[in-house]
Amino acid sequence: MFLGFLLLGGLLYCYFSMLLGPLDKDEDAANATIRDKSPQVETDKETIKSAKALKAGADAADATLDQIKSMIPNGSQRAWFPPLITEFFNRQGIDKISVRYGDEGPDKDLAGFKRGAWGLDITHVEIVQLALSIAAFENEHPLMEIDSLQIEASKDSVQYQTARMNVSTVIKQ
Repeated sequence: MFLGFLLLGGLLYCYFSMLLGPLDKDEDAANATIRDKSPQVETDKETIKSAKALKAGADAADATLDQIKSMIPNGSQRAWFPPLITEFFNRQGIDKISVRYGDEGPDKDLAGFKRGAWGLDITHVEIVQLALSIAAFENEHPLMEIDSLQIEASKDSVQYQTARMNVSTVIKQ
């Protein structure tokens, strides 16, 4: 019996010192590593959140750029702008309009796009009709901007005026 208790004691000693001891040391080392890495894990979680927010913002920006690109007619602006403007003002009841090309340069607000400048001369137009047409123009063509507007009244015909506008438009590069 004494030998059985001695073997049982030796077995328990070997179990606790050789099997559970190293497991406890490994567990303590793993817990220490977890404690050391937890601030970094929190920082990484914040980085992941900000990356997801950036991706969502990038997706929204891509959708906006695709929308802008779809609003710009294909081809050279010299080919599509004059007919577009003439047809628009004809629909508004203004038929005495001349369009002249200005120049083009980079767009400071939209990377990858250019701005084209145009001059419009409208003769023999009533001021109310012109104002309504300009409002409709700005609503219908959001990528076009009236940079300047000059209205002159004639001494000969008080009812009709002459207008000069400088219009800029966003174009593809």
